[in-house]
Amino acid sequence: MRHPPSGPTRQLVVLAVALATGVSLCSCVNKAPAERTSSTSAAPTPSPTPSPTATSGVVGASAPRTTPLAAAPFRHPIPGMPSPLPGGVYAAAGPGMVAPTLRHQPHLLYVPDSEIGGRTIVISPRTHRIVRVLNTGSLNQHVTPSWDLETLYVEASASNHLAEIDPATGRMIGTVMTSRPYNLYFTPDGRHAIVMDEQHDQIVFSDPHSLTREHTVSDPGCRGPNHADFSANGRYFLVSCEFSGAILKVSTLGERVLGRIRLPMPAMPQDVRLAPDGRSFFVADMGRNRLLQIPWRRLRIWHAYPTLEMPHGIYFSRDQRLLYLSDRMAGAVQVFDLARQRFTQTWKIPGGGSPDMGGLSIDGRTLWLSGRYDGVVYGFDTRTGTLIAKIRVPARSPHGLLVWPQPGRYSLGHTGLMR
Repeated sequence: MRHPPSGPTRQLVVLAVALATGVSLCSCVNKAPAERTSSTSAAPTPSPTPSPTATSGVVGASAPRTTPLAAAPFRHPIPGMPSPLPGGVYAAAGPGMVAPTLRHQPHLLYVPDSEIGGRTIVISPRTHRIVRVLNTGSLNQHVTPSWDLETLYVEASASNHLAEIDPATGRMIGTVMTSRPYNLYFTPDGRHAIVMDEQHDQIVFSDPHSLTREHTVSDPGCRGPNHADFSANGRYFLVSCEFSGAILKVSTLGERVLGRIRLPMPAMPQDVRLAPDGRSFFVADMGRNRLLQIPWRRLRIWHAYPTLEMPHGIYFSRDQRLLYLSDRMAGAVQVFDLARQRFTQTWKIPGGGSPDMGGLSIDGRTLWLSGRYDGVVYGFDTRTGTLIAKIRVPARSPHGLLVWPQPGRYSLGHTGLMR
């Protein structure tokens, strides 16, 4: 095996990797107001650097023989986590890169109704017709693929269970009991499920199959934990605390709080997503109409970009160059250019709407979002920003829509955090 270059040669290699993967080498000038941060402990000691050889395990991708030294955010991945690929956080989730096991599964939209007497509506994205309605329980929040991509879960919060759906048939196959599941995530090594028990202010590490509780994390400054995403090496994750206006940093292996940010009220942090270069997280602050950016090395607000009213869901384009932000009360989607670090487009829904949660089609050409207050599902052409679909659904409050199948090797949860 060739050893990584050192000295000036190594610097040139790292620079080339950064340019190839779209890493921004410039710093932005609009600084956010100071936020209160605190830390409870140091980060865990990293494990030895893994082999530089990686395989993709996805359709249409070949494994490189060797890779240059990984960028800093990707080094020292947790044991058991699939090796990060060159090309960015979402390198394995490019257009059409669907795992072989998912190739023949039906292409469907799963739309949970978050009303008390809710259900999950299944739609064909090709015909825009409702295929079936599943009785998945009460207060359905999100539809989430399991880490191994074999099961879809509906978080039926008021029913205290996860409804299981077989993605090969699009039909419900059972339930798994767990207390008040609002959202569901999986550690990057697949060893734990993490249930966001929003009602009881708990982050619950559980068995990934039986959902048996293993360890509970809570913090007095975190009320309403609901959304999360993991660092590029999987060693920690950030959690948004909607009702206390805070963001937690939690150790994946240590299962403890490492630090917190207390945002100025009336902050209501929502979706959390790791940037494609792994060097920062983006958080939608619905209460203050801001898109927050947090550096991966330090728990602080790096930038706060003004948005339209009530930003909620965050999605990245398949080429990892753009961020799509749904603005629920503005009836719009904003497009954020990651290289230029600013919003460049706004896609308005004719007549208004309430775009909330969803995901991209396999080819990345359509962004599907639930209409939270309008009983519809929206489809946007990502090349033009045009609204190309508005599907009426028998739901009073469509919420965490899942587009399935999705490109990627494994799922970290929510409505398809694929890597």
